[in-house]
Amino acid sequence: MAQALVTGATGFVGANLVRLLLQQGHRVRVLVRPQSSQRNLAGLAVECVTGDLFSPELPQYLQGCDVLFHVAAHYSLWQKDKDHLYQVNVLGTRQALQAAQLAGVPRTVYTSSVAAIGVGAPGQAVDETHQSPVETLIGHYKKSKYWGEQEARRAAQSGQEVVIVNPTTPIGAWDGKPTPTGAIILRFLRGQMPAYVNTGLNFIPVQDVAWGHLLAWQKGQSGQRYILGHTNLSLQAFLQKLAHMTGLPAPRWQIPVPIPLAVAWVDEILLGTLGKKPSLALDGVRMAQQTMYYNAQRAVRELGLPQTDLDQAIREAVAWFRQEGMV
Repeated sequence: MAQALVTGATGFVGANLVRLLLQQGHRVRVLVRPQSSQRNLAGLAVECVTGDLFSPELPQYLQGCDVLFHVAAHYSLWQKDKDHLYQVNVLGTRQALQAAQLAGVPRTVYTSSVAAIGVGAPGQAVDETHQSPVETLIGHYKKSKYWGEQEARRAAQSGQEVVIVNPTTPIGAWDGKPTPTGAIILRFLRGQMPAYVNTGLNFIPVQDVAWGHLLAWQKGQSGQRYILGHTNLSLQAFLQKLAHMTGLPAPRWQIPVPIPLAVAWVDEILLGTLGKKPSLALDGVRMAQQTMYYNAQRAVRELGLPQTDLDQAIREAVAWFRQEGMV
């Protein structure tokens, strides 16, 4: 039985990781911000400590821990959130790693993202050896995750035990915010998606992402990154899976990207400066112009990353959204 501290435990990946750690018999301490909802942790036998990545008490909270799972991050595609993205995802990562070192934590698993890796040529699945130049990464979220990963690499190069995991697009239960993919599922279930854009993603059951974290702690090589992924699918194919499982109609029309691109520019850049709350992020549409396909065989081979049936994860996500009254 080990003692773990998990940051970002109230979020989608963090909540699933906490459940897995408890199921495996480990003791779990979670760092929770005062303003965060603890709904995803309700009823779990965890020790909650209040604070954030910049709390001076963080090294104290890490005392006696065998591992830090640094899952916390800020996700936003809005231009206005630029500064907060770098503060949390870069400086916050630096603070968490320094706190773990001060507390003598033997190993840290840092949750990066395939966003930090970038993309290959259209339709090409890239692995951990690929790195798009940071200036070509679309949006400040991706750039902030790249620079956050550099903090983890520097810590590892200085002798700290840090393993990096790069999840693709998780699907499953406890996606309460929801994530962008969860939002796609919700819009589909609500009948609010009459059309789609021609893009592609790598999807993975969120339970496999949780296992990837645990296995990275147990088997990962310090300083290395491991893509936690499963299946590459076009958005159209993903929506057709949803249609087949739910009996709801799949969107019939494909929208040329220039149309939502123009709408997002007017919505966020023009009307946003006039005080209107935007509904479509420009960077989100720009990302949709790329296929974000990945090869996760290193994690499968070296860590034993599970490759659970993706259809089951989609069913669990649909059932959870309905159970929570979100549809």
